[in-house]
Amino acid sequence: MQLQLDDVALFARIAELGTLSAAARERDVPVSQVTRSLVRLEAACGVRLLHRSTHGLSLTDEGDTFLAYGRRLLDTTAELSSELTGKLSGPSGWVRVSMSPLLAQMVIAPSLSGLYRQYPQLHIDIAADDRMADMAREGIDIAIRTGTPNSETLVARQIGSNRRALYASPAYLAAHGTPQHPDELKHHRLIGNSASPTLNHWPLAGAGKGAELVVQGHTRTDNSAVLLTLVEQGVGIARLNDLLAQPLVARGALVPVLPGHFDSPSVPIYAVMLQERHRLPKIRACIDYWALWLAEMMQGASPPPR
Repeated sequence: MQLQLDDVALFARIAELGTLSAAARERDVPVSQVTRSLVRLEAACGVRLLHRSTHGLSLTDEGDTFLAYGRRLLDTTAELSSELTGKLSGPSGWVRVSMSPLLAQMVIAPSLSGLYRQYPQLHIDIAADDRMADMAREGIDIAIRTGTPNSETLVARQIGSNRRALYASPAYLAAHGTPQHPDELKHHRLIGNSASPTLNHWPLAGAGKGAELVVQGHTRTDNSAVLLTLVEQGVGIARLNDLLAQPLVARGALVPVLPGHFDSPSVPIYAVMLQERHRLPKIRACIDYWALWLAEMMQGASPPPR
């Protein structure tokens, strides 16, 4: 069987994207060129790999088998190439990373200068979106997520952890005073989350199991980036991710409020990868660097320049 790797790669993307035209747009080539590649691949295999109908494309049984082996072939080739080139010039190539816009802005973007200094051959493509990305379909190499992934097709490595605490701006505290006890919060302007009502239940420390402050909110928003901006602009007090608030605390833009009075369970942060991609040197390099970066951030130190 004489296969061209590019034909195999194109077939894998056709299967993931669902149409020949989508694969053609992604490569910026005519659909006829994609069709010729598919015909060439089916001729080399001696079987039909796709059913074509007015309703779209679907894999034949042979196509499903070929896709599984084809992906392994492509991944092994990519891993071999990456290992060989990495020994000469270090990790290289594009890495597409999915994360929330706020995480991209506050954490990952500030890390890139140092990452590029350490690995000048790397290139990062940031897909910033609050929704959960379809990693295979969208070509995502790494998704940075909180919580524990439960898919058998993914590999997850914990690269950090996060907690929540109360914060306000210096301007707000100057105008309204700094609360010394949770009971005083009823006299303050609190900012709630309209997208996740559970985040409006602020667990109290040392007050018994289930003790909490339920926040109605003087102001509410469904967007974490807007929530952070509201606090920074002095609109009120909110419970924020420490990871996102700490850079603003370091700059004097935010101040912790009532530290020690509210419980702050630790939530793991994971780098999630497709099983066949996690061993690539370029991906390992990014994850190792970001794990160190997050650790330095949470310790309140300056992240590593590297």
